[in-house]
Amino acid sequence: MQLGRRSLLLAATAGTATAATAATAAPAAAEPRKGPVVIGHRGAAGWRPEHTAASYTYAVQTGADWIEPDLVPTKDHVLVVRHENEISQTTDVAGHPEFADRRTTKTVDGRAVTGWFTEDFTLAELKTLRAVERLPQVRNRNTVFDGREEVMTFQEVVELARRLSRSHGRTIAVFPETKHPTYFRSLGLPLEPKLAAVIRRERLGRRECVVQSFEPTSLQRMTGLGVPLWQALGTTGGPYDLPGRTYKEMMTPAGLAEIAEYADWIGPDKSSLVGTSLLADAHAAGLRVGPYTFRAENQFLPADFRRGSGPNDFGDAFAEYALYYRWGVDAVVTDFPDLAVMARRG
Repeated sequence: MQLGRRSLLLAATAGTATAATAATAAPAAAEPRKGPVVIGHRGAAGWRPEHTAASYTYAVQTGADWIEPDLVPTKDHVLVVRHENEISQTTDVAGHPEFADRRTTKTVDGRAVTGWFTEDFTLAELKTLRAVERLPQVRNRNTVFDGREEVMTFQEVVELARRLSRSHGRTIAVFPETKHPTYFRSLGLPLEPKLAAVIRRERLGRRECVVQSFEPTSLQRMTGLGVPLWQALGTTGGPYDLPGRTYKEMMTPAGLAEIAEYADWIGPDKSSLVGTSLLADAHAAGLRVGPYTFRAENQFLPADFRRGSGPNDFGDAFAEYALYYRWGVDAVVTDFPDLAVMARRG
């Protein structure tokens, strides 16, 4: 069985040799989903620079049920999708001399960060930049796509999801995350009203949108929209909007009962389910559970599932998915949605 999983993984990797033509490939026939929801983390970030149209499209073509855009605002208060508001690692901004004087240091959620920030650019200015691979030392293969894709707005991601839903004959949900909402609120650029406006304008329902955040008060501002809410949980510290509150406390039965008062899901780090009762406790509280983030490279896998000698070699990702599927998770958040879908098929 283990050799079979390994062969499938190698086959999946080899299949990416034709990645450049994937965006024009014929859509696979729709099939009923059986098993946990597969969420394309920033699209298919293992195979394409994250948060790009190519990344989201490839995720859906290979079977993802939801696609995840991280939301940050522009200077003119438009929601765009980037992993962070600091964009030197995900765009070619450093190569634009006209923006050299925008480089600065800011304190974001109590941490000093140096670089270029979305809130200092208008949307028109951001559209002159191009996306690059965020982890070039880990995913050198993805650097071939550097410079080919522009920064997307959340509205554009919603429109893409709708087109992909039509072409693939199944509903593709968007899974937006509000990034640093307290910080942006302090700048007069709150995320929630803009996100709510898109949800209302596009009439996104429960099957088309799930809103996530690490900050409970951000989610509580989104109640009443008719879409599910997802409380993300870290492994250390606590949510920035609730000083003194820890994620560890939030993962106790009492903490989960409080979360269930406003949210439908929790999203813990996958390690938080190992050797704990968190999954059972969350289900007992009426919450669904979607751990993050599943990746194929050895450095992100448990020791028993690593293969080869290098940290960036692919390990037995199928064995890890199988383990969590047996445990009964309701979703997985993954950089490699194609592998998660293969594992779900058995």
